[in-house]
Amino acid sequence: MTMYFDSAATTKPCAECISAMTEAMQVHFGNPSSLHGMGLDAQRCMDTARRQIASALGCQSEELSFTSGATESNHLAIRGAAAAYGKRKRRVVTTTVEHACVRGAFDMLEEEGFEVIRVAPDADGILRAADLASAVNDETCLVSMMLVNNETGAVLPVKQSFMQIKREHPQVITHCDAVQGFMKLPFTPASLGADLLTVSGHKVHACKGIGALYHKKGIRLIPLLKGVEQELLHLSGGSTVPLRPGTESVPLIAGFGAAVQMLRSNLDQRRDYIVSLRQECIRQLLTLNGVTVNSPEDGSPYILSFSVKGLKSETMLHFLSEKGIYVSSGSACSKGKQSGVLQQFGIRQDLADSTLRVSFCAENTVEEVTALCEALKEAQVRLVHKK
Repeated sequence: MTMYFDSAATTKPCAECISAMTEAMQVHFGNPSSLHGMGLDAQRCMDTARRQIASALGCQSEELSFTSGATESNHLAIRGAAAAYGKRKRRVVTTTVEHACVRGAFDMLEEEGFEVIRVAPDADGILRAADLASAVNDETCLVSMMLVNNETGAVLPVKQSFMQIKREHPQVITHCDAVQGFMKLPFTPASLGADLLTVSGHKVHACKGIGALYHKKGIRLIPLLKGVEQELLHLSGGSTVPLRPGTESVPLIAGFGAAVQMLRSNLDQRRDYIVSLRQECIRQLLTLNGVTVNSPEDGSPYILSFSVKGLKSETMLHFLSEKGIYVSSGSACSKGKQSGVLQQFGIRQDLADSTLRVSFCAENTVEEVTALCEALKEAQVRLVHKK
């Protein structure tokens, strides 16, 4: 029996996604840029998905552009905004706990001569809105902060930070990587004060290879690539400019829209169930010796980080995998290497070395949680004795 607890890395595509993708491949397979009937049919299929995702985000359809995933969306937002607004203002601000692709985008800006300010959590492992806001000055063109940390589930103070920044420096462009919060926590780009916002398909039961970038109408971005005008940026006054070239993947887009539509039908019930499942998992974990919960109590219910004293993460991953239980040691993109994010949140090195991340979806059950905890208990007996 397979027990999958790694939905923060990727989710299983839902039936609605697969059905929409299959129909798009078999029926709506025209090029959406073609002017004949098949092309227009593919365009309508894509427009439907764009409306579905925009509606879930609480934005207009023309404020949403499709990309290949979160990495491209984040780079397009960060590097595109810096190129558009950073000719004279060369300071950019982010945090030390961002996803690797955001860190990489800022590293590239630093190589181009930008002054990159990376704000860290305080001594208690809490990232304060005031600290981010105080790092912004009149020379700042861009600020980027994630909504939910992918390793601990910590919910960062995006709204408080961006609202204060906008009051004091209204010209600063704000970007939020909302990948781990989309369809899990209630928000809109407007409620967060975000000019740019990133979401991803494969975190919400769609497929890998599809993401989207929200760009507030009037915000300028310099494209990363040049080619045919597919995805457009809508400027003030109704004009448009090319944003992302390349023939759109209609099946992936259709599947993304269908998955989001499915989740919207019972979003609150799913969240309530995940909250109770996480609480039960914590309760059972704390009955074991040497287990420390790393995730904050007020974090996202979908992510739970904990450490098992004396047992390395890699050792535990292999032990659990042999039993058909799949968890993570942190960010999937790190491929087993520590990103350093846990230490930024104040987690000791010895605990970071033995950290496991459980990430839930609504298909997980209490019985699976019990099986996980029983397997951890067995590992403590067998592996510690073996050592």
